[in-house]
Amino acid sequence: MTPSAAVAAVAAVDAVRDAVVAGPFVHVAGGATKGALADSATLTTSSLVGVLEYDPLEFTFTALAGTPVREVDALLARHGQYLPFDPPWAEAGATLGGTVASGLSGPGRFRYGGVRDFLLGVRFVSGDGAVVTGGGKVVKNAAGFDFPKLMVGSLGRFGVLVEVTFKVFPRPRAHATLEFTVDGLRAGVEALHALATASLELACLEYDPPGRLLVRVAGSAEGLAGRLERVRAKQGGACTAHHDQDDAALWRSEREFEWVPAGYALAKVALSPTSVLEFDGELARQGLFGPRRYGVGGNVGYVTCADERERRALDGVLRTLGRAGLALTSSWDAPLLGVHRGGAFQERIRSVLDPGGTFALRAGGVVDAA
Repeated sequence: MTPSAAVAAVAAVDAVRDAVVAGPFVHVAGGATKGALADSATLTTSSLVGVLEYDPLEFTFTALAGTPVREVDALLARHGQYLPFDPPWAEAGATLGGTVASGLSGPGRFRYGGVRDFLLGVRFVSGDGAVVTGGGKVVKNAAGFDFPKLMVGSLGRFGVLVEVTFKVFPRPRAHATLEFTVDGLRAGVEALHALATASLELACLEYDPPGRLLVRVAGSAEGLAGRLERVRAKQGGACTAHHDQDDAALWRSEREFEWVPAGYALAKVALSPTSVLEFDGELARQGLFGPRRYGVGGNVGYVTCADERERRALDGVLRTLGRAGLALTSSWDAPLLGVHRGGAFQERIRSVLDPGGTFALRAGGVVDAA
C-alpha cells in the first residue's frame, strides 16, 4: 500500500469512528447486496476500500472491510490462490466486511469450512468509539479473546468492522461437476447423506428439489477422471458432466443466487441433513412451494418467498421447528427469523462492546434490543 493510500485508510477509519460517536443509532451496510440486512442503513463502508497487506507466500491478506470480494478474488487469482468458502454475491458487489457480518458462505463451505474458518483477524469500532483489534495477521493462533469468530454473523451488533485478515488456499487446478437426477425429495435427501458421508473428498454438494443433485470435485487434472468415476459408482444412475467453463458458470450461478425468481425474497435457514425432510414437509403444509436449495450437504437451506404472507409463514415454520433463519433479500419484519439461541451470552458481550445500544438491530424504525 502506498503512503497516500495508508493515509486515506486511516482517515476512513476515523470517519467511521466519528459517525459511531455521533450516533445515536448506527446501522452499517457494505455493498448492500443483502437488502434485508442493509435496510435502513445509516452508515456505509464504501470508503473503506483497499488491500493493506498481501503475502502470497504466507497465504494471508489484510484488507479494509468495505473492499469488494470480487477485487480480492481477482488479486488472489493472479497468484493461483482463492477463498475456498465461495463468498456469495461476489460479482454483485458483496464486501469482505458484509460477508463476515452476515456469516455467509457459498457451496465451497462443504469441503473447506465457512467464513469463520478463514478469518484470522479483525479491527472494528465499538459502540463507545474505541478501535478494537482481535486475532492476528498470520495463520498461527493469537492469544486473547476470539473477536474474529465473534464478529462472524454478528450483523453489526457488536461493532463496525473496518479491517479483516483472511487466510487463503491454493486454487485447484481443475474442477468438474456431475449433475444427477433423483426421484423426489426423499431420494434426494438420502443421496445427500450417502455422498456427504462417503470418502470422496467432494468440493461441493447441493440439492435442488425435487430432482436435481449437483456434485463437484476439484484437484489435479490428472486425478479428476478417477474421482468422477467413484462418484458415479457411489450414486448410480445417469448423470451429466460439466467441465471447465460450463462447470464454472454453474457454480457461479449458485453462488450468485441466479436461480431466485425476480421479486422473490430469500432467506437462509440452519438445518442438518436429517432435518431436511421434516422442514420441507412443513414448508409444503404452509403452502410454501417456491424455489429452494439445500446446500453444504444439507446443512443449509435457502428458501424463497413470493410475498409478505409467505415470509411470515416461513418465520412461523422456523418457530414451530425451533430453527433459526436469516432474511437476506427484500423487506421483512425483522432480519432474524425463527428461534435464535444464546441471547444471554450475546447480551453480555454487547453490554461491554455497545453499552449504549448504538448498534441495536431495528425493524421498521423500532430498536430491537433482543
